[in-house]
Amino acid sequence: MSSPKLLDGIRVLDLSRVLAGPWSGQLLADYGADVIKVERPVAGDDTRTWGPPWWGDPATRMSAYYLSANRGKRSIAIDIATPEGAALVRQLATEADVVLENYKVGQLAKYGLDHASLSALNPRLVYCSVTGYGQTGPMAQAAGYDFAIQATGGLMSVTGEKDGTPGSQPQKVGVAVADLFTGLYATTAILAALIERGRTGKGRHIDAALLDVQVAMLANQASNHLVGGIVPKRMGNAHLNVVPYQVFATLDGHIVLAVGNDGQFERFCTLCGHPEVAQDARYTTNSARLQYRDSLIPVLAGWMLGRSTQQWLDLLEPNAVPCAPILTLPGVFKHPQVVARGLQQTMTGGNGEPMPLVANPMRFDGQRAQADQPPPGLDAQGDAIRAALAKGEGWPQR
Repeated sequence: MSSPKLLDGIRVLDLSRVLAGPWSGQLLADYGADVIKVERPVAGDDTRTWGPPWWGDPATRMSAYYLSANRGKRSIAIDIATPEGAALVRQLATEADVVLENYKVGQLAKYGLDHASLSALNPRLVYCSVTGYGQTGPMAQAAGYDFAIQATGGLMSVTGEKDGTPGSQPQKVGVAVADLFTGLYATTAILAALIERGRTGKGRHIDAALLDVQVAMLANQASNHLVGGIVPKRMGNAHLNVVPYQVFATLDGHIVLAVGNDGQFERFCTLCGHPEVAQDARYTTNSARLQYRDSLIPVLAGWMLGRSTQQWLDLLEPNAVPCAPILTLPGVFKHPQVVARGLQQTMTGGNGEPMPLVANPMRFDGQRAQADQPPPGLDAQGDAIRAALAKGEGWPQR
């Protein structure tokens, strides 16, 4: 069966580059929208050259990074700084439902491609501006980078080993989560604006800022601070509010133990041959375990060293004690659940070669939401798009 096209008929003009904006554009493409990606002539999206690793032959190669965020789009190279280029973008925007852009605040106004200019031509346009720090405020003009946003937005202050342990310092997360979450938040905002437009006939200007998203992502950590005055500190892999909920060394490696309630803790202790620990007043409830964390964790750490990781998994998983191995990426894509869910997708690239990608994780009535076109080469559809615009045919058909 073909992938569901929930956004069939929605036209997206993607002027963004790198990750946050393109991630949103790819999600919209996966859900069935027709996405045209506008890129700089010659250079294209910055991430095209962010290799190795590379996919494709030397003449037309694309970085793996670029492939991760540009599935399902058509590409046209346009120099928006020229009157002719800006006019082409305006033509497309007049027929578009959505514009995505991540230029510095005010930069597109120089070319008549800002929200005010394009919404005057197309009042139904949903225009999403992705920036580091938002359209307003003292840092509105500053460039935004995920690493800096993780730092300024507080995430690094709660990530990494606690003070006094070897290698303790603030750490960034291993993927660009501020960029990715901004792409997700932008997508939900775009969909909400499209639904509202169905009632009002008018579009919206969406202001999506990486810093705003990063602060929102602090979730319970921020709530703990705002409600309780707590200043969260780095705790390594331990949890601020739940014990035991961290990584433990085993006989041959490591395992994640994620005991989320008192019943699970009692089962865990019984399976380990120490039911009396769960009856100790210091450990019977999660609140008590939080208070006596420093005396409990060394005891549990000693138990965990007595078996291999697989032996622990074999013991705990069938008895509903949450735990997990820590897999490298080869292990992830070989994991039977990942394989069963079809999370690795292979598309056919423009040169006919197989292109491995990570699938969209959403299913609708059992069907994976997935764009049916691979990430495009630079200007791969440019001639056809320009020809359609020259003929006055409106939005170029796929």
